[in-house]
Amino acid sequence: MTAQTWRTPAVALFCGGMILTLSMGLRHPLGLFLKPMVFDLHWNRETFSIALALSNLIWGAAQPFTGALADRFGTMRVLSIGGLLYAASMFWMAHSTSGLQFSLSGGVLYGLALSCTTFSVVYGAIGRLYPPEKRSMALGIAGAAGSFGQFVMVPLAQYLIGSIGWLNTLLTFAGLALFILPLSSALLEKPQARTTIGSQSIGDALTEAKAHKGFWVLRLGFFVCGFQVVFLGVHLPAYLLDRHMSPEVGVWALALIGFFNVIGTYCSGWMGGFMRKKKVLTVIYLLRALAMGLFLALPLTPLSVYLFAAAIGILWLSTVPLTNGIVAQIFGVRYLSMLSGIVFFGHQVGSFFGVYLGGYLFDKTGSYDVVWTISIGLSFVAAALNWPIDDRTIERPVPSLKPA
Repeated sequence: MTAQTWRTPAVALFCGGMILTLSMGLRHPLGLFLKPMVFDLHWNRETFSIALALSNLIWGAAQPFTGALADRFGTMRVLSIGGLLYAASMFWMAHSTSGLQFSLSGGVLYGLALSCTTFSVVYGAIGRLYPPEKRSMALGIAGAAGSFGQFVMVPLAQYLIGSIGWLNTLLTFAGLALFILPLSSALLEKPQARTTIGSQSIGDALTEAKAHKGFWVLRLGFFVCGFQVVFLGVHLPAYLLDRHMSPEVGVWALALIGFFNVIGTYCSGWMGGFMRKKKVLTVIYLLRALAMGLFLALPLTPLSVYLFAAAIGILWLSTVPLTNGIVAQIFGVRYLSMLSGIVFFGHQVGSFFGVYLGGYLFDKTGSYDVVWTISIGLSFVAAALNWPIDDRTIERPVPSLKPA
């Protein structure tokens, strides 16, 4: 078997999914570290929140550049560097003793690591490997793998924090992140796979995208997704503890979000194969508003928490394969990693505000009520933005061949 024959689309999809399992799975339980780290290090919630908010902002700002590097030089190289950065950031986070150190390790370095190892980079390679009629499903499967990692890592993190402490848990996570390196070898693309898709240059692709109204609308809609999921991922366990729920309720809430996210992400990719993706996105955002509204209106019990986690889990990252699918549908796959990265920056700006405002407004008001209200209102904004997107494929003129 040659070096290339084993790198089939199915193998690349499996390994890409495993990379997302690690990169997204190791990120999902970070909210469980909030209370023990704040207590042991004598920080406040804003100190913890600003670092994770910064990581999301750096992740988004760097994503177009790491995506462009993956499009130009290959996905494997970017993923390998990202795996090393991921392990280094976790190691430094474990040994941070001040807010500045935590912001540099859990903010700047961690954000760079995520930009190299998550959806835009992996989706770019998978999008190029699969034809349009199978692409949405393939992206959904990869996204579901990332969701499965969230389900597995939350109870594992809680067990490790309880048995070996938060510091050693972060060191364990650093070791797990190194498995990204061997998995990335399956996403070594053939040079011709990246050069014969089209003659469009990076500059042409950016100019074309900038002139398309839907490209900017997708960024604004993705802002809402980022705001909501990161606010909930980081602050939901603390919110439940504040409401006198046991720690296990918060742990299982995050685990259920991850489990049902597997179902939701897979189903959204499947539906995107035969339904208008923008319409599915609109429904997802409206259902998020309904789920959060009912959660706040009903009496808070472990059962209501688990039902909310299941509902919001189905809607959690189901937006990602659809949004990336729309980008591929409109602009093609030649620069999918870069263009998806630019759209994803909107998601991460929302993530920054979701996690930061959660900590800031809690410290100012003593509750999360204002942020819950903002989250629900933003759902209606995202639904209104996604519905009218022009998702038709851009028709480019085929250059004529001059006779010799």
